Amino acid sequence: MASIFSRIVAGEIPAHKIAETDDYLAFLDVFPCAVGHTLVIPKKEVDYLFNLDDELYTGLMQFARQIAPAIEKAVPCKRIGVAVIGLEVPHAHVHLIPLNSMADMNFNSKLKLTQEELTETAEKIRQHLA
Repeated sequence: MASIFSRIVAGEIPAHKIAETDDYLAFLDVFPCAVGHTLVIPKKEVDYLFNLDDELYTGLMQFARQIAPAIEKAVPCKRIGVAVIGLEVPHAHVHLIPLNSMADMNFNSKLKLTQEELTETAEKIRQHLA
């Protein structure tokens, strides 16, 4: 069975997309730790980040590196935190989370944002992509 992320890639599940290439996708987490919390994934479904081949792994990190400055400009924060947990969805992914304090990267305390808030945040981030 395809992961929820593969279903987003296939267009079966809607997402607040930030950026997309042939190989990668960045979209907002619908249960974010902080406003602007973005997930960056390879479109190819591989369960574990460290099982990605070198090219896909390097490309994923380069793609995340392009997205982070746009988040930082769109969402007031001190920096963008990066996390790889790998347990919640069996599809390799990187979390980019706007941080003002260590408490902002609390995966046990999620925000409940409206679809309108998510849409507005995604648009703000997209406006700052190079």
